[in-house]
Parts: sequence; C-alpha cells; structure tokens
Amino acid sequence: MAKNFTRSDRIQQQLQRDIAELIRAELDHPKASLITITDVEVTRDYSHAKIFYTFLGTAEDAAAIAEKLEAAKGFLRSQLARGFKLFKMPELHFHYDHSIERGMQLDSLIAQASSLPKAPDDN
Repeated sequence: MAKNFTRSDRIQQQLQRDIAELIRAELDHPKASLITITDVEVTRDYSHAKIFYTFLGTAEDAAAIAEKLEAAKGFLRSQLARGFKLFKMPELHFHYDHSIERGMQLDSLIAQASSLPKAPDDN
C-alpha cells in the first residue's frame, strides 16, 4: 500500500526535526531545552512556515523565550537553509501552541465532573 505523503508534508516534518535540534543546540538561552516544537505548517509556495511550540516554565520565562525566538529567526532560517534543497527557504513565524494547556484544563474539568455524585434517576 503506497503512502500518500506530499512534498510539503515531508518538508514540514523535516523542518520540525531540524528546528527542534537547532533550538536545543544553538539558541542562547538557559531554558531553550524546555521548548518543544509541536507542529509546522508550510504554505503551498513554501514562502512562509508557521512553527508552533510549547514551553514548560513560568509566564515570564515564556515571554523571554518568545522574544528570543523572534530575535533568532533569521539565524535559524540561515542555518536551516544549509540542509534544505529548496528554491526559497520559508520565512519563519513562531506561534505559541495553547492546545496542551487547553487539553489539561479539559482533563481537569472531566475529572471534576466524573467525581461528582451521580443524581438518582427519576424512574
């Protein structure tokens, strides 16, 4: 059975792996190892890439990490261009991924709801 992966899927997966490695190895921040790249979306013409990330830390540290990623995106883009055979390297746009926090909130709400005593049936 053939796998139907498009070129953009392969590029997104490779970008995700390479950016995660570059951030861990090259980003000049003591808490850079706490960044997780959750997803990458590339436009059809490969000119822009949305990079979704999460960070395990305080809100102040998350703000510092966001500033550091914004400042380093040119450097990261140039480092990525060395390993890719693309006509144009996508411009990087970093977005904080709130889905894990939302999932944890929903999980706690479900746990609260399941721990409530069950109402007797009217039958």
